[in-house]
Amino acid sequence: MEITDAIILVIAGVAAGVINTFAGSGSLITLPLLMFMGLPPAVANGTNRIGVVVQNLVATRNFIHQKELTPRKEWSLIVPTLFGSLVGALIAVEINEDVLNYFIGGLLVVMFFIILLKPTSWIKGKAAEVKTTKSRIINIIIFFFIGLYGGFIQAGVGLFLLAALVLSAGYNLIRANAVKVLMVLSFTIVALIVFISAGQVVWSYGLILAAGNAIGAWFASKNASKIGAQNIRYILLAVVLISGLKVLGVF
Repeated sequence: MEITDAIILVIAGVAAGVINTFAGSGSLITLPLLMFMGLPPAVANGTNRIGVVVQNLVATRNFIHQKELTPRKEWSLIVPTLFGSLVGALIAVEINEDVLNYFIGGLLVVMFFIILLKPTSWIKGKAAEVKTTKSRIINIIIFFFIGLYGGFIQAGVGLFLLAALVLSAGYNLIRANAVKVLMVLSFTIVALIVFISAGQVVWSYGLILAAGNAIGAWFASKNASKIGAQNIRYILLAVVLISGLKVLGVF
């Protein structure tokens, strides 16, 4: 790895750490970057999880310190995502790499339009309407499948978690964002173990990326109320669209 690659990884990690702490989708930057640097899709998918674990560990610690998060109160929702993540990661390590490559490319394009529709604003608008939580069984099913998606591909899972925590579990956006960070930390550890066992992690790339992720997560979780998310959204839109078209071989 050249020094320029390391610098790019750190910068991308910082950006992803900030974006993931705010809402989600930071992996839409780091996952295609790892692929562009020559890692096979499955290995990039596994390696990316190192930074995700580190950034959410940092953000979770800060949210607990700021008294915005009490982990022991959230396990009823976390546990289903753990089982889902295990299943998703087991699928990911076995899937054909060409299929995974096209899946990632297609996902990037789809996520471009999801982000374009400003899902966090829509969720915020709906939050005031949610008065009661849905049944426990429905929540278990919803969070199992979100965990499955997170274990399989990770990218964009934060947006789905925010929506489920607000619209299904009945959390306000502030609490939902803090709980989302804890949930992603928990189920990504499970997924990372599966990828490590399958030999689909390159530690040199992952640890350098994780250093950037940690810086971004620390900064965002400390200054969440001061940073404007609008400009970050525009940058993310451009990166996601270009990356998706590149992965699909459009140019």
